Amino acid sequence: MKNKSSLPIIDTFGRVHTNLRLSITDRCNIRCFYCMPLNVQFLPRTELLTYEEMVRIVKLLTPAGLDKIRITGGEPLVRKDVEQLIRQLASIDGIRDVALTTNGLLLEEMAASLKQAGLHRLNVSLDALHPDVFKKITRRSGLEKVLAGIDTAQQVGFTNIRINAVSIRGLSETEIIPLAKFCRQRNLTLRFIEYMPLDADRNWDLTQVLTGADLRSVIESEWGPLTPLYRTDPSQPAVDFAFQDGRGKIGFINSVSQPFCSQCNRMRLTADGKFRNCLFSAEDWDLRGPLRECATDQEILQIIRQAIAAKKPGHGIDDVDFLPPQRAMYQIGG
Repeated sequence: MKNKSSLPIIDTFGRVHTNLRLSITDRCNIRCFYCMPLNVQFLPRTELLTYEEMVRIVKLLTPAGLDKIRITGGEPLVRKDVEQLIRQLASIDGIRDVALTTNGLLLEEMAASLKQAGLHRLNVSLDALHPDVFKKITRRSGLEKVLAGIDTAQQVGFTNIRINAVSIRGLSETEIIPLAKFCRQRNLTLRFIEYMPLDADRNWDLTQVLTGADLRSVIESEWGPLTPLYRTDPSQPAVDFAFQDGRGKIGFINSVSQPFCSQCNRMRLTADGKFRNCLFSAEDWDLRGPLRECATDQEILQIIRQAIAAKKPGHGIDDVDFLPPQRAMYQIGG
């Protein structure tokens, strides 16, 4: 009979959870309007989980099947000594993949140390290549620093870099082809992400969603029909394609128009220690309190299992009674 700690983390719909989105800070050095407000009050540092607390949770989950971690924020590279956390996570028995999502502003300075710490993969958020559009979205300057960071990351040995581009109708259309050309030239995988209702100002509207189908149509008008790629991981959020000429791959994360909830294997831990079973969940489960009140490993694991057992079949964006989560993206983790 299996030890309870090693039983898979399964919800009531049979989805096995092996992938953790680990947010390590709510702070960021830009202010993308789809993620956070222009004027924001960040959490006191004492309310953030320590690296030791994060590592403890990961070590609890690995016997139950956790094998992939994505470090997010906020902007994770603004948190001091992030390399130390990466080194610890990458050394845990059972963890086969440690990735990080960044806006790239600090990547030029940190790429080498991230690689040395054992980081496997990088996702860089880059929604526009035109400086004016970049600034309109991020409400900050810095496009050239992001591009320099991508170049440096490739130079130090990162070979599987994904560029994540949130696409918003009325704003992103002019960026579709330039982003695709940029990624094809540099052997980067481009992934377009549909605009989701996670903005702090609550201005999201369905009419602003530039769908994956729309994006694909624009790409195919330039390069011809895309070739669907076999999904090696059924839980991956992107639907991937290859260009006909063999130069590069492109993916579409159709979170709104074609939800992939039925295959979801993701768990989420916020920077302040709240465990979430879905990006759009209206509820979260506190782990920071029990961690700091000397709860046992089994007590912590039981809270996590309760959270996953409460997971709904889907995010419900298309439901008539859908309400976006109280927390914005920067408070949850990308």
